[in-house]
Amino acid sequence: MDPSNRKIKPTIKDVARLAGVSFKTVSRVINGEPSVGEKSQKRVWEAVRQLNYHPNLSARHLRGAPSSIGLIYDNPNSSYVIDMQQGLLDQCRKKNLELVIHPCDSTLQNIGDELLQMVTRSQIGGLVITPPLSERPEIISLLSKENVKYVLIVAGSQPSDVGLPCVYIDDETAAFNVTQHLIDLGHKRISFLGGDEEHKSSEKRLVGYNKALKKNGIQPDDDMVLAGHYSFESGMDRAKILIESKEMPTAIFACNDEIAAGAMIYFQNQGLKVPDDISVAGFEDNPFARHTWPRLTTARQNNIAIAQSAAKMLITEINQNRHDDDADSQNRFEPQLVVRGSTGPCADRNDSSSTDLLATMP
Repeated sequence: MDPSNRKIKPTIKDVARLAGVSFKTVSRVINGEPSVGEKSQKRVWEAVRQLNYHPNLSARHLRGAPSSIGLIYDNPNSSYVIDMQQGLLDQCRKKNLELVIHPCDSTLQNIGDELLQMVTRSQIGGLVITPPLSERPEIISLLSKENVKYVLIVAGSQPSDVGLPCVYIDDETAAFNVTQHLIDLGHKRISFLGGDEEHKSSEKRLVGYNKALKKNGIQPDDDMVLAGHYSFESGMDRAKILIESKEMPTAIFACNDEIAAGAMIYFQNQGLKVPDDISVAGFEDNPFARHTWPRLTTARQNNIAIAQSAAKMLITEINQNRHDDDADSQNRFEPQLVVRGSTGPCADRNDSSSTDLLATMP
């Protein structure tokens, strides 16, 4: 084959020549740096399209420039992980970065060293860290000491440390609203089914639940609070405990939709009708909330938007430019109440007019 007939790949200098700018300007545009004017950016991207130019990630490695960001998670909820990936990939593609996904066991004693090795080995520019690792001070201290860029996703109405880059989820307020919805339907015996204790989200949702009870003059009952795990099976196990208890609740608030779905299936298998005999509410609005029947009342947590916000913050951290116009200024998310058919008026009220309180949503 004649070498002269081979298709020569365009270089960054070819892009610069066509766009009428320096190759350094092309590099800044491709790397998502905000210091280039809008007109120059448009010329560069038009040249990139015309030449079908693709950045050389290997060359970025050799220069020591980050070519990727990492997602760190220890979460069995597949829908949560998929949403996180989707949100992060959306931002990575805009900045010509790769996404490295790293599932891990947060209980390992050497988990900090594992993360540092990963960052070094994969030339990662920074990490998006999800609970429960994002809520462990010793891990954050180690990463900070080693100058690793990161953004944390944490539970809370505000950051525990204003100096830390984080996206925080107001689980407490959302849990208050779910519990208040059940109270407004006439329920007073409301059971709380918690998640894994190492996740602060479970703790914050319990705080919101208790605040709603106290605001409405309902004395919290320790027997109504059952610890467990963020899983379907854990929901079924605790539903069994509730049915066998001396006094059944008229409603349950589960810490996530998997728990709620497991509890609801168990109740239905025992001949109870949802919501006629017992109301069930969850949290997150994952596929379990829409695949059960009746569909679950829940608090909708937009994990894709949360991941997008975290990625924008991290890329700004990596570029060391806090005035990036593309940076996401929103770092607080409050899951929103979604009322569906799994919650209804308390049967104990025996008031037919109370059915007007039930609002359903597809």
